[in-house]
Amino acid sequence: MNKEQFIIELNKIDIALSEETIKKLDSYKDLLKEYNEKFNLTAITSDEDIYLKHFFDCLYLLKIDEIKEAQSILDIGTGAGFPGMVLALALPNASLTLVESNAKKCGFLKIVKEKLNINNVKIVNERAEDFSKKHRESFDVVTCRAVANLMVLTELEVPALKINGYFLPLKSHFEEELEMSKNKLKQLGSYLEDTITYHLPIENSNRSILKIKKTTKTDKIFPREYSKIIKDLKKLTK
Repeated sequence: MNKEQFIIELNKIDIALSEETIKKLDSYKDLLKEYNEKFNLTAITSDEDIYLKHFFDCLYLLKIDEIKEAQSILDIGTGAGFPGMVLALALPNASLTLVESNAKKCGFLKIVKEKLNINNVKIVNERAEDFSKKHRESFDVVTCRAVANLMVLTELEVPALKINGYFLPLKSHFEEELEMSKNKLKQLGSYLEDTITYHLPIENSNRSILKIKKTTKTDKIFPREYSKIIKDLKKLTK
C-alpha cells in the first residue's frame, strides 16, 4: 500500500486526515526506517507495509466514537508508537500518554515527538504495572496492539481506566484469549461490550478491536506484580 492507496482506503471507511497529518505520518515513516537498525523498532520496514500494517491498522480505531471523543488516551507497550503516536497525530485535541519499558524505543519516540513537533503526547519509560498503580482511574480510553495475551493486558491496563471508560485492544486472533479472560474482566469491573472486526486491504488479513467497558472501580490489589500475572496465565495454558 503506497501513500495514495492509503488515503483512498481510509476514505472508503470514512476516515479523513488533514494534509498536515498525512505529511507528518510520512515523516514518521521515514524516521522509523532511519532509526530502525539502531533502536530495533520493527520487522516491518517497507513503505508499503508501514502504511498498511502500522498506519492503516492503528487508524481503524477512529471508527470507534469513544476514542474520537476521548480527552485522555493511554497506550501501554507502545513500542515504536503503535497505536499511540499515530493516534496523537490523528487526534491533535486529545492528550496521549505512551508507556514503554524499553528505554531505546522511548528514545526513538522522543526523537519523533521533537522532530515532528507533536505537542499532545507524553512518553513514559516505565513498566506497565508500575504506571497503572500510580495512575488509577485516570484515562478515558486505554489501548494497545498485540503486545501480550489479553488476560495479561486486561490486568495491566483496566486499573488505569476511568469508570465508564473503554479498553480497546487491537488483536488479530482473540477468541481463545477472550475465553481465558472472562473471569479477569469481571474481577476488574469490566465487560466486553462489542467486537469490531475488519480486514486489512490488499492482503485481506483479519483484525479485531475489542470494546471493553469499565463499569466499577478496580480493586486496589490490581495490577499485581507481573510475575504473578504470568503465573496465572501459565496455569490456564498448560
